[in-house]
Amino acid sequence: MTDKEKRGDAPVQINNEAFFEEVTRMLSDGFAVTLRVKGSSMFPFLRDGRDRVTLRKTDGVEVGDIVLARLDNGTHVLHRIYKKRGEDIALMGDGNLYATEICKKEQIAGKVMTIMRSGREVSCRSLKERSLSGLWRGLLPVRRYLLYFLRRM
Repeated sequence: MTDKEKRGDAPVQINNEAFFEEVTRMLSDGFAVTLRVKGSSMFPFLRDGRDRVTLRKTDGVEVGDIVLARLDNGTHVLHRIYKKRGEDIALMGDGNLYATEICKKEQIAGKVMTIMRSGREVSCRSLKERSLSGLWRGLLPVRRYLLYFLRRM
């Protein structure tokens, strides 16, 4: 055992399944949960390692909301609601071109309420954020070219 482990300073690693089970439990218990963004599926709105999101459990979700959902295969995704059709909710990452995931409302653990972007808190309900995300969804046919350009910046 190293000195760090003896003092409790060593980082603790847990698998994703256990981590997201605990996040889901905390959200269900009414707590807000803040997570650091990992991956590039939500680029350009959320950036790996730079941004943090704060989630809360909510009954109301709509097209354009960013949600944490547990898919049927057991994985969790933090993606935007792209479409709602009856009981089915289609999710798509902002950085994705085609891939969508389908879930049910009860599979949504929480909704992103705020984003900490470059040290500034951004409300997901702000007119600016809703307008930009709506515009981005509408640009899906040309998103490939826009993503290529944005990733080079």
